[in-house]
Amino acid sequence: MPNRLADETSPYLLQHQDNPVDWYPWGPEALTRSRDEQKPIFLSIGYSSCHWCHVMEHESFENPTLAAVMNEQFVCIKVDREERPDLDQIYMNAVQLMTGQGGWPMSVFLTPDLEPFYGGTYWPPAASRGMPGFDQVLHAAHDAWSQRRDQVLAGAREMTSELRQLTSKGTDGAEVALDDQLLHAAAHILDRNFDPTYGGFGQAPKFPHTAELQLLLRWWQRTGNDQWLDRVCLSLDRMAAGGIYDHLGGGFARYSVDAGWLVPHFEKMLYDNAMLSNLYVEAFLATGNANYRRVACETLDYVLRDMTDAQGGFYSAEDADSEGVEGKFSTWSSTEINAILGNERGTTFCRVYDVTDAGNYEGKNILHLPKTIAQAAQVLGRDEDELADELAASREELFAERAKRVRPGLDDKVLVAWNGLMIDAMARAGAALGEARFVEAARRAADFLLEKMVPEPGKLLHTCRGSVAKLNAYLDDYTTLANSLVSLYEVTLDETYLTRAVEFVDTVLARFGDEATPGFFFTADTHEELLTRTKDYTDNATPGGNSMAVMALVRLGKLLGRTDYLDAAHRTLEAAAPLMQQIPMGTGQMLLALDLWLGPTPELVLVGDGAREFASSVHKQFLPRRTMTAREDASAMGTPVDRAFEGRAAEKGKPALYVCENQNCQAPIIGEIAIKKAIRDLATIPDR
Repeated sequence: MPNRLADETSPYLLQHQDNPVDWYPWGPEALTRSRDEQKPIFLSIGYSSCHWCHVMEHESFENPTLAAVMNEQFVCIKVDREERPDLDQIYMNAVQLMTGQGGWPMSVFLTPDLEPFYGGTYWPPAASRGMPGFDQVLHAAHDAWSQRRDQVLAGAREMTSELRQLTSKGTDGAEVALDDQLLHAAAHILDRNFDPTYGGFGQAPKFPHTAELQLLLRWWQRTGNDQWLDRVCLSLDRMAAGGIYDHLGGGFARYSVDAGWLVPHFEKMLYDNAMLSNLYVEAFLATGNANYRRVACETLDYVLRDMTDAQGGFYSAEDADSEGVEGKFSTWSSTEINAILGNERGTTFCRVYDVTDAGNYEGKNILHLPKTIAQAAQVLGRDEDELADELAASREELFAERAKRVRPGLDDKVLVAWNGLMIDAMARAGAALGEARFVEAARRAADFLLEKMVPEPGKLLHTCRGSVAKLNAYLDDYTTLANSLVSLYEVTLDETYLTRAVEFVDTVLARFGDEATPGFFFTADTHEELLTRTKDYTDNATPGGNSMAVMALVRLGKLLGRTDYLDAAHRTLEAAAPLMQQIPMGTGQMLLALDLWLGPTPELVLVGDGAREFASSVHKQFLPRRTMTAREDASAMGTPVDRAFEGRAAEKGKPALYVCENQNCQAPIIGEIAIKKAIRDLATIPDR
C-alpha cells in the first residue's frame, strides 16, 4: 500500500511511495506528530537523478526489517532537495559541521524542535567497506535519544547555535577593494589549479566549472593575453571530445569521474546544459570556432527534444541509471556497433570513437574522441570532409537504435531558477547563432512561467509538475528569472519582459534583504520559519542567488538608470569581496558580476529605422559587458525603459547609435555603415 508520498508531485518523492517506510513529506502533519509524541525525526534528503540515493533506497528503505525499526522509533520525512533547497542548505551545513563532508543522500536525525543531533550521507544496510551499517546508525540514534536525551538536546542546541552563527557571520575579514586586481588575482589562482593536459580545474572527479571558464574568457578580452583564451579552448575541446559529452544525442553529463573527461556520472542536469551552452556560444563568438557552435546547437537541441514540456517549460534532469544500471542507456559494445553499421563503417566508427572489444567502462564503451576528426582522417588516410560525413550518418543510425532502449528516468518537474538559466541560454544562443527556434523556445518557457508560476504581480512560485504549481520561490528563482528576462528583452525587444524583470527585482529588494547587513537571504521574510535563515555569497552546482541578484541589478541599473539597483549591487559585491579573494573557485558567478559592474559597460541605445537589425548584429559580437536597448520610434511607451530614450532620437531620418556609460553618452553615431563599424570596434580585443 502506498505511503503518504503518493500524494506528492515530485518524481523523487514518488519513487519512494511504495517503500515500507512510513514516509511523510515535510509539513505540519509530520512536525506536529514529532512534537506530540516526542519522537525524533529521521530526515532523508535527495533528488531523483542521484545514484547513491537509489542505492540507499533499494538497500535500506525497501528493507522491511529496517523500515519497521524506522517506523517504530522515528518520524520519517523524505525531502526532494530540488523542491526544498532551503532545508537542504540548513541541514547540509549541519552534516558538514558534524562530519567534515557532505553529499546525497543526506541523512539527518532531528529533535522535535528540528535541531540536528546526528547526521551523515549514504550508509550501507549493514557495516561494510569501513562504514557503519544503517542498522547500527538507527540503533545508536534511538539509544542516544531514549537513554541520554539531555545530552542529545544540549548537543543539538549547540549545533543550532553554530548554524546560526554561520549564517550571521557572513563575510568577515578585511575590506577588499572592488577593482580589476581582484579579477587578476582570481584568474591567477584559477590558473594554478588548471589542468594543462585535459583542461578544467583540479583532478578527479572533475566538474566543468563553467563560470570560472567564462571569467577567464573575459580576462582574456580585458588583457589581450592569449594564454587565457588557450586555457578556455583546451577545456572546451577536451570536454566536447570526452565521454562527458553525448556524441549521439547532444548534451553534457553532470561531471567526469576521471581527470580526462572520459567516464561521466551519466545524469544530465538542465542547469549544466544551460550554462555550458552559454559558454560554448561565447567561445564561438570570441574565436569563430565552428565546433563550439555545433556543440552549443546540439546541446540545446537535446533540451528541445528530450527536456521540454508540451507547455514550454524545461524539465529538471535525466537519471544516470536505466534498468537499474548506471550508464546502460549510453554505452556500447563493438559487436552492437558493427551489427548496426556493418563491418566496414562499424570498424571506422569504432577506431575514431575508441570502441574496443575490451571496453573502457565495465566491459562496454563510452564514446569519445581521443583524436580530432582531422587527426583521425590523417591516420586513416581518408579525406576529412568525407570521413566527417560518414561519421555523421553513423551517429544518426546509432542514435535511432539507441532510442529503442529503455531511457533513464526523467525528472519532469519545472523549477523556476533552472528554467531561468535555460531561457537565458536559449535566447542568447538563438540571437548569436541566428537560430530562431532557440529564441522561440526561450519565449515559450518564459511565457509559461509568467502565466503559471506568478500567483500575483511580483510574486513567484518555485516548482511545477503537470498542472500543479507550488511552494514559495527562493532568491535564486527571482534573480535568475529576472536576469533571463533581461536577456530575452534584449533579444526580442519585447518590453513586457523588462517590466516583469523589474517586478521580480523589486520583490527581492523588499522581501529578501534587511537593513542590518548587505546582500539577500535565500528565503523571503514571508517564508515558513525554519531553524535559521541563510545568506550565501558562494555558488553551488548552480549560480548563487546573491551573485545572480548582482547580475540582474547591474544590468537593469545600467539599462534603466536605476541608481538604487546599482547601489544594492555595490553593497552586495563589497560583502562578497573577501570570499572572491579567498575562494574564486566557489565564487565564479559573483566574479562575473563584478566584471560586469567594473566595466567598462557600454550602454547601447539604438534608435530609428533598422534599429532591430542593428540590435541583431550586436548579439553576434563577443560583448560580455554591455547592455542594449532599441526602438524604431523613441517616443514613450509607458514601460521602464522609456528613460533610456529620453533625448535620444534618430537624426534626420537616419538611424542612430548612442554609446553611453553611466547614462553619459558620446555623440550619436549616424547611419548604417558607421553603426555597424562601431559595433565591430566595441568587440575588438586590445593589443597589449
